[in-house]
Amino acid sequence: MSDSECSFDLIGQPWVLARLDSGDVVELSLVDTVRRAGEIVCLLGDVPTQVFAVTRLLLAILHRAVRGPADLDGWERMWSGGLSVDAVRSYLDEHRERFDLLHPTTPFLQVADLHTTKGEFSELSKLIVDVPNGRPFFTTRIGGRLSLSFAEAARWVVHCQAFDPSGIKSGAVGDERVKGGKGYPIGQAWSGHLGGVLVEGRNLRETLLLNLITADFERAESDREDLPVWERPVLGAAEEVPGGRAPAGPLELFTWPSRRIRLAVTGNEVTGVLICNGDRLTPQNLNRFESHTAWRLSKAQATKLKLATVYMPLEHDPSRAIWRGLQAMLPAATVSPGGAEPAPRLSPKVIRWVGHLRVQKALPADHQVHLHTLGVVYGSNNSVVDEIVEDRMSVAAMLLTEDAVALTGVVLACVAAAEAAAKALGSLAANLAEASGGEHAGPRSRALESAYDALDPLFRSWVAGLDSDTDPTTCQQEWHETGKRAVRALGVDLLAQAPAVAMAGRSRGGRLLTAFHADRWFGKALRDAFPMAGRRVPEPTA
Repeated sequence: MSDSECSFDLIGQPWVLARLDSGDVVELSLVDTVRRAGEIVCLLGDVPTQVFAVTRLLLAILHRAVRGPADLDGWERMWSGGLSVDAVRSYLDEHRERFDLLHPTTPFLQVADLHTTKGEFSELSKLIVDVPNGRPFFTTRIGGRLSLSFAEAARWVVHCQAFDPSGIKSGAVGDERVKGGKGYPIGQAWSGHLGGVLVEGRNLRETLLLNLITADFERAESDREDLPVWERPVLGAAEEVPGGRAPAGPLELFTWPSRRIRLAVTGNEVTGVLICNGDRLTPQNLNRFESHTAWRLSKAQATKLKLATVYMPLEHDPSRAIWRGLQAMLPAATVSPGGAEPAPRLSPKVIRWVGHLRVQKALPADHQVHLHTLGVVYGSNNSVVDEIVEDRMSVAAMLLTEDAVALTGVVLACVAAAEAAAKALGSLAANLAEASGGEHAGPRSRALESAYDALDPLFRSWVAGLDSDTDPTTCQQEWHETGKRAVRALGVDLLAQAPAVAMAGRSRGGRLLTAFHADRWFGKALRDAFPMAGRRVPEPTA
């Protein structure tokens, strides 16, 4: 088969990575992914962020296949009746030419005749996130020239359109922005701006539906129809609209053409890639369309753009576990008091949507969902991937409602208590180091890390156990008891490991600092962090 005759139909050929309820890891076609969604525990990826990108691709397909759902009634019919495989198959058949990875004129998410003046392709390290620039290895293929199967290449193309770093790109012939054969930085691909959040269920069927937001929920008007990229005119090398354009809605964002891409094929493998600048998109105030991230109020951006209010995506902090960021996740925590001033944080629309499902009784109060955070941390002016962030925790649906004020307040107070306790352990370690005559920075940071390592699984388990029968005061005391016990045990270990010289101590600022002082201060700090530990709390009244 010549290169020009190659075909890889994503509708019928397997390429989506998934784990089945049997434990098997398989590759599935688009149709089979939807057909078997009930037995798929979760999607997988060559890197975690592929899951985010492929899930959003599936959501765009599903939204268009069912032409909605328009309202809650339509959503509930899908929840009780399942995904319409026939509707998905029929829709994909209508656009089959756009879903062939190697189509001669409309290759999937690519530009068929994309080329540079020199007609060159780059190595696949430009496409694959875990091949650092200048590093001669790929974790699964050491040695030899890097190549990809068509299935692998399809996943990486989807990921590239979502998360490709900024930086200088190959200059495409036909793109007027190119200067001296180079495409100068336009910013990272769209999903790279986000602190990505998916709400996941017990299987892929539930996950897709939990993220399938109806058209009438917090409706944002647009001047044109919201269409995925494969329903829009075929793109060339140039920017679709000179100077850029605004998206029409979430489906455009799910499939935004951030890059112009062309794969190089040799036989039955992909051996090279050309990645050029696509359509630039800036994130200011796109919270009306983008549902899979929290948002922060930016006074600096408002001043710069001379606007009253500007919201920016809230990116993930790789040093903080997901539960330490619940302040920005839970709707009851982000509602502006009285509504007079803009809220400093907006919870992800998808989380507000699931809370709405609970309020409308479309989901039971105690229905468990998983909050799955995914994102990329970029370095060097967003031109390289420094780190991929992923975390997941389980919560009951009722905690995602705006009226879960009391329980949300307790959860956030318990986060603060955990952080105060970790800080107390860090101070203990630092004080013991000073009492011994040593440096305190290293011991403090190591103790903080050990505190969070101990508290992390305990907090996740505690939050997952909260349900509609939970009494806020009782559960708060339970966490105070659990957290204090864990951190106190770590403190005992630190004291036991302190050298004998720490008992005699050192003078600090004219005051003596000994292990005894350090322990006493630690005990007080723990009592302040967990004041309800050891107290007798009255039984909740019926």
